[in-house]
Amino acid sequence: MIALLLEMVLEEMGFAVCAVEATETGAVAAAQRCSPQLMIVDARLRQGSGLRAVQQINCAKFIPHIFASGDMLVQGSLDPRAVILRKPFLESDLALAIQQALGPGRW
Repeated sequence: MIALLLEMVLEEMGFAVCAVEATETGAVAAAQRCSPQLMIVDARLRQGSGLRAVQQINCAKFIPHIFASGDMLVQGSLDPRAVILRKPFLESDLALAIQQALGPGRW
């Protein structure tokens, strides 16, 4: 349910959401199928790990990503380009995280 709310917020912000996945396998397959410009990933998925999914996806090509998580993630253990967005967050926090992940002028 939270993923669907996030999807609605992103669409209201002008983004097209190509997939919402709850498993590591599904996330990797969706990234291969859709070639997204940005990923917003929870560290904990229903099955598997969002962290491992992003590692697998980025083996082929780096995709800017935001880890939206209630867990305490340590930046040093992640790709230095990863952006961490702590739950709960506001829409303004999400917008700032997207700007950080994509870089200046890309959104």
